[in-house]
Amino acid sequence: MPTQPLVRIGARGSKLSLAQAGQMQRRIAAALGAPPEDAERVAPLIIITTTGDRVQDRRLLEIGGKGLFTKEIEEALLEGRIDCAIHSLKDMPAECPEGLVLAAIPEREDPRDAFLSFKAERLEDLPQGAVLGTASLRRQAQSLHRRPDLDVQMLRGNVDTRLAKLQAGDADAILLALSGLKRLGLGHLPKSLIDPVVAPPAPGQGALAIQTRAGDRDQAWLTALRHEPTIIAIAAERGALSALEGSCKTAIGAHARLGETSLHLIVEALSPDGRHRFRREGEVGFAAGVDREAVARALGLDLGRAILAEGGDLIALPDGARPD
Repeated sequence: MPTQPLVRIGARGSKLSLAQAGQMQRRIAAALGAPPEDAERVAPLIIITTTGDRVQDRRLLEIGGKGLFTKEIEEALLEGRIDCAIHSLKDMPAECPEGLVLAAIPEREDPRDAFLSFKAERLEDLPQGAVLGTASLRRQAQSLHRRPDLDVQMLRGNVDTRLAKLQAGDADAILLALSGLKRLGLGHLPKSLIDPVVAPPAPGQGALAIQTRAGDRDQAWLTALRHEPTIIAIAAERGALSALEGSCKTAIGAHARLGETSLHLIVEALSPDGRHRFRREGEVGFAAGVDREAVARALGLDLGRAILAEGGDLIALPDGARPD
């Protein structure tokens, strides 16, 4: 095997992040031409603790937004201490810092939200006034839109912590990303799955992103890991996110479905209390030779701008405010 410089992988230290980074580590090693047993040698994992990991008693929107899961890792990239970072794409802000890019997005896992409970099979079956635990403003707003009687309580922590709180009775039900549960070998736990048409997941949910410095984006090992259908769908969803200036202070859902010659996109944004929902759907066809990623992003931008024009201040949580 030709001499290949190390590809140092930065990742958070949570159990889920390590599972995801481990999967990508093996794929990166293979793309570098190394056997699985040499993965740690050619693509060592560098664990980086982020502010989002350290602060577990408040919602992200109260301490600065979803960028708190990426800030320290991106600093390590820019400073050359790591060569790439593995992120859950749904945790990434709409735009990368200057000098960094999302260089590869592998094939996406199932993007749906999972409903977990010991008391009901579905959200609709929960008793009146049941406690739903979530730290996601989107999940809060979508659930209250469907069930305004629910008592939504902030529930942060890693997957094991949230499952333990459910077991202890701190909540009657919780919502988690199915993709994360499957990557942890816990895909059997959900009682049911949330229909992504009824309640679209977070833009990019289910996908992992490999972030690098801009100058490294065209390396052969990165090209080998790109999954074009996923990239096109993600471009549409993140286009909507960008148009809506999405952060943890905005309840945004987006779900793209890619066909052979077209893409269909659903985008919605809600007020934090779920009372107001603004929703758009659109579809674009792909002519021969067209830049499908650019066309998909343009659709997302158009739908997001239409929602922003209609929803305005109703869909954003004011600075300093806390959801009910």
